Amino acid sequence: MMKNVSLFVIIGLMLIPSAVLRAESRDNVKAGAPATASSSKPVIELDEAAFIDQIFDYRTATEWSYKGNVPAIIDFYAVWCGPCKRLAPVLAELQDEYKGKIQVYKVDAEKNRELAAAFGVTAYPTMLFIPMGAEPAGARGLLPKEELERIVGEFLKVRK
Repeated sequence: MMKNVSLFVIIGLMLIPSAVLRAESRDNVKAGAPATASSSKPVIELDEAAFIDQIFDYRTATEWSYKGNVPAIIDFYAVWCGPCKRLAPVLAELQDEYKGKIQVYKVDAEKNRELAAAFGVTAYPTMLFIPMGAEPAGARGLLPKEELERIVGEFLKVRK
């Protein structure tokens, strides 16, 4: 098993204020297939087995190899976390607005502790941004929608 996946690089975005993010949340879908560029799917909840199957086999792989076919955002959250609850509807909006050009996933870090530990998750929310053909990077804390859109455009190289 990879210990603290070394490719998890923290983007210099930590501790950005939460500003005016909405507190409502939308329903999520349990472990489904990743979106293709021609379809838009809801946010997908992953457990460790689904993560290994759809994203990356962190237990056996020695080099990063993303299994998806569109760039992704993975939200490591806890159900009791206030900032996580405020982030959820924003990520659902991004999933909808980018219409299949990205896929947003959620991982309950407390139910999937080994997976969270493999990616160095020590605070909630922690997001993993996965571009196509490059190593992922991450950010901790509640980021405003505008900052998430900037990351999607500049790091994931996706436009609406």
